[in-house]
Amino acid sequence: MADSSSAAPHHIAIVMDGNGRWATRRFLPRLAGHRQGVESLRRCARACVERGVGVLTVFAFSSENWNRPADEVSGLMDLLAKALAREVPQLHKDGVRLHFVGEKAGLSDSVREGLAQAEAVTAQNTRLVLNVCFNYGGRWDIAQAAASLAQRGEPITEQGLNAAMSLAHVPDPDLLIRTGGEMRISNFLLWQCAYSELYFSECLWPEFDEVALDAAIAAYAGRERRFGKTSAQVRKVS
Repeated sequence: MADSSSAAPHHIAIVMDGNGRWATRRFLPRLAGHRQGVESLRRCARACVERGVGVLTVFAFSSENWNRPADEVSGLMDLLAKALAREVPQLHKDGVRLHFVGEKAGLSDSVREGLAQAEAVTAQNTRLVLNVCFNYGGRWDIAQAAASLAQRGEPITEQGLNAAMSLAHVPDPDLLIRTGGEMRISNFLLWQCAYSELYFSECLWPEFDEVALDAAIAAYAGRERRFGKTSAQVRKVS
């Protein structure tokens, strides 16, 4: 069993999978599933605040998602812009600090401005850090960190790369959740999740609620995190 210090994860990361399948099963357009996914994210963020989770990082749009049908990609961009306008005031009121992580060069000027404004408005909030990974890929993250070090003429070391990663402002995830029944991490936080506990849920993301979140946290609390040590060493420290 886990020691008491691991009962509640400080940082939860989520691959929010299953929006399209949720919609298809209801004979709805895929974009309807993404809209419902925004509702699930709002619910999950509030639940994390209530449970004392310090950081929530979600995979909203991967660098590979550009290969999806053009109308779905366009709809996702429009949904992001509308969600920012609608959700940021309430997130700000709830004490959530927003960070948008990923390659912004491929986004429109209006979307980039919206992201920057949302980050500025919520910059002083402290109850929850919400990292939204948009146009993000784990390999991109490692490559950009290495390129940043090389540009500055600094040696490429593990410590240097860690400081140059896009999530250097928060500790690594304790728990990585993937919804939708798939058992892979799909190029998400490859560096940061080296020692994260993995939890795979059969729930499609629009169905993921407080009960499903609590089940993931309970599973995490029942595990022993050794970080290369033996069980005896862990128990001795605790």
